[in-house]
Amino acid sequence: MFAKRTNWNLTPNRLSEALAAHRAAGKPLLDLTVSNPTECGFEYDSAAILNALSNPAALSYEPNPKGLESARHAIADYYADRGENVSIEDIFLTTSTSEAYSYVFRTLCDPGDELLIPSPSYPLFDFLADIQDVSLVRYPLLYDHGWQIDFHSLGQAITPRTRGVIVVHPNNPTGHFTKPAEIAKLNAICSARELAIIADEVFLDFTLDGDRAASFAANRGAPTFTLSGLSKICGLPQMKAASLIVSGPQTWKSQALARLEVITDTYLSVNTPVQLAIPRFLEQRHSFQKQVMSRMRRNLAELDRQLPAQKAVFRLKVEGGWCAVLRVPATRSDEDLAIELLTTHGVSVHPGHFYEFPSKGYLVVSLLALETKFSTGATRLVAFLEQSH
Repeated sequence: MFAKRTNWNLTPNRLSEALAAHRAAGKPLLDLTVSNPTECGFEYDSAAILNALSNPAALSYEPNPKGLESARHAIADYYADRGENVSIEDIFLTTSTSEAYSYVFRTLCDPGDELLIPSPSYPLFDFLADIQDVSLVRYPLLYDHGWQIDFHSLGQAITPRTRGVIVVHPNNPTGHFTKPAEIAKLNAICSARELAIIADEVFLDFTLDGDRAASFAANRGAPTFTLSGLSKICGLPQMKAASLIVSGPQTWKSQALARLEVITDTYLSVNTPVQLAIPRFLEQRHSFQKQVMSRMRRNLAELDRQLPAQKAVFRLKVEGGWCAVLRVPATRSDEDLAIELLTTHGVSVHPGHFYEFPSKGYLVVSLLALETKFSTGATRLVAFLEQSH
C-alpha cells in the first residue's frame, strides 16, 4: 500500500545502534560529529531574535509566492555585501534548502530524469531525489594536494536524461570551494548541453583563508539555481528560512521564474513571522560567524598540533565549511573503526562511507565542538588510531 519511492532500508546502521546503546547506558560521550549550532555553546542575542518574531505585522496575511519583499530585500542586501548583484525578483523564499531542492527538481525533471551529484557529498541528497522520483548519478571529486572536480568523469556521466549538475560550494564534508576555472568549465558544459547548475551555498561564508569565494547567485554563464539558508548563515536552523535564486540566460530565466512561481504559490510554505524577522536575523550573522570561524580555526590548529606526533593519520586540505576529513589506515572498514572508537574511547566520529568516499580509510569530524571537548576527543582519536595501526 506504500509508494515504491519510500522503500528505503529503514534498519538503523550499526554505528547508530552503537551510539544509541552508548547514550542509553549513560556513558560519557565526546561528540566530534556535532553540527547543530544551537547545541555548540555559541552566544546569541536572544532578545533581538525573540523581538524580531513579535512584529505586529505578523497578524496580517499577505501571501506572495516569492516571499515578502522586505525579506527578499534583506537577502539581496546580504549578497550585495558580498559584491553580488541579485534582484529581489529572482529570489524565492523557502522553509529550507531541502524544500528549495524539491522545487528545483520538480521544475527540471520528469520521473526518472537524472542529476549529477559530487562524490563525496552529503547523504541527504539521495532521499530528496527519491521523494521527487529523480535519479542521481555521481561524478567524482579528486584529491591531489586539494580537491577538484573530475571533469572527464563528469562529462562521461551525462546522458540524454541528465537535467543538471549539483555543486556544493563549499562541499560538505570535503570543505573545498568550486574554483573560478571550474565554474567557467561548468558554465561551458551546461550551456552547451542545456543543463542547469544547482549550487548549494549554505557554507559559503565560512572560508578558512579569509578570502571570500564568489557566489553562483549572479552567474550568467549557464542556467543556475543557487540555494542558501539561515540555518548556516545565521546559525538558526530552528527558524526554517532559506532562499532560492534563479540566474542565467534571460530567456531561460524568465521561463524558470514563471514555473517556480506556480510551484511556490501552490505551497506558500514560509510563515509570516519568520519572513518579517529575516532582516533582523541576517543582522545577527556577523557575531555568529565570527564565533564559528574563531572556533574552527582553533580546533583545526589543535588537530594539526596533535597529528605530527604520529604517522598513521593525516588531515586533508580544507578550505571552508564545518568539517575536517582525516585519512586513516585502511586496515578495516571505516564503520568498524568508528564503532570501536566509540565503544572503547567514548568518541563519536563519522565514517567516510557515510559521505561515499571511494574507499576505506576516511573519518570525518566536525570543527564546531567546544574546544576543550574537541582537544580531548582528538587526543583519544589519534591515540586509538595509532594503536589500531
